[in-house]
Amino acid sequence: MKAVKFILSLLFGLMFINAGLNKFLNYMPMEKPTPEQMKIFSAFGEIGWLMPLVGAVEIIGGLLFIFPKTRALGAIVILPVMVGIVAHVFTLDQSEMGMAIAGVMFLINLWMIIDNREKYKHLVS
Repeated sequence: MKAVKFILSLLFGLMFINAGLNKFLNYMPMEKPTPEQMKIFSAFGEIGWLMPLVGAVEIIGGLLFIFPKTRALGAIVILPVMVGIVAHVFTLDQSEMGMAIAGVMFLINLWMIIDNREKYKHLVS
């Protein structure tokens, strides 16, 4: 079970590191956006600091998520970004592949939060 958790955490972290780096380096090709997506992308473009902030959170959260000692913190750091991804995929994107990937990633994130719940107790007491 420990090996499965490490492998899933490693893949999860690397996916977020990759997504964060792409926000700075733009090396992954994007398919042509729909008119609805263009509205959203231009709104994000108007807020010039938003995408670099999300990219930095993805990189930091992904790095924290990989290592067992910092995984609890990484899971919490990534959670708002993960909620945004799930909301986007299930409302606007709605591709089956996107929904499957976002759903699995969200479940992995929740699993790590639940698995580390003892570490969060002092935050809510």
